[in-house]
Amino acid sequence: MDKWFKIINEEKRRGYQKRINRYIKDRNAMLNKGGQKNTKPYTNKMGSHVTFDKQTGNIGEEVDPETFEKQPSLNHKFWKDDPPRLCKKTSNRLVKIAQDFIDKLDVDVEIEDIRFTGSLANYNWSKYSDVDLHIVVDFDKIDEDTELVKSFFDAARMRWNDMHDIKIYGYEVELYVENVGDVHKSSGIYSILNHEWIVEPDPTSVDIDIALARKKSDNIATQINLLQHILNKKKYDVVLRSIDRIKDKIRRMRSAGLNSPQQEFSPENIAFKILRREDILQKLNDLKYDAYDRMMSIK
Repeated sequence: MDKWFKIINEEKRRGYQKRINRYIKDRNAMLNKGGQKNTKPYTNKMGSHVTFDKQTGNIGEEVDPETFEKQPSLNHKFWKDDPPRLCKKTSNRLVKIAQDFIDKLDVDVEIEDIRFTGSLANYNWSKYSDVDLHIVVDFDKIDEDTELVKSFFDAARMRWNDMHDIKIYGYEVELYVENVGDVHKSSGIYSILNHEWIVEPDPTSVDIDIALARKKSDNIATQINLLQHILNKKKYDVVLRSIDRIKDKIRRMRSAGLNSPQQEFSPENIAFKILRREDILQKLNDLKYDAYDRMMSIK
């Protein structure tokens, strides 16, 4: 047990304490399927193409619908042959990246599998896609306190993602660590080590209702935008309660979508992606910390 606290404390001493604490605190509350950092082309400020009505709180159209449309085939830069297999050059490079990450940790870790998932392992890839690289590890083999092990890996992989900007054919590599037996809701999961599909995507099952997804995301974004006005009126308790309610709503919405027959193509999950893509989720987190800091401050 002591070794894990020592490792986590070392991460904090490297200057990541505030971000690690915030990440772990909100991990299960809202992004329990795997969080993502803000990366290009997304910024902390909405672009000029985003409109906001101060009276109604409504937002304008932020995301191009075509970025969620079904593609006629898997991305040919990554996938070859029929049935599709991850090309050897990409496969070898991703294994090297995963192994380098594990080798730089301060503990011995045995890799159970390395998996490629997300939209680039499916028919809904776009210019916004990431290379979702999942390293599968048996947490029980490291320590009986699996929550502590998860916290360690969360801190380590977040630090790695912040430090590196690796791109495969222009798509950024986003690294995750998951426990053996974790249920990953996706209709496209490929084992890089075994060179085979765990879940092979089916192009006929892709049916995206972007209009409904946008309606769901706009509803949540409107509520979040209105919170800024409540914050300016110094109603901090109201803001904090509302944020917790909205986070719970987002968590339940995405969970319902991923557990539906449509899984990641559900309107609920697409709405979540729209919120993340336009940094609405980041804005919600920032509002929470801002409200708390103002409430605790004495002038």
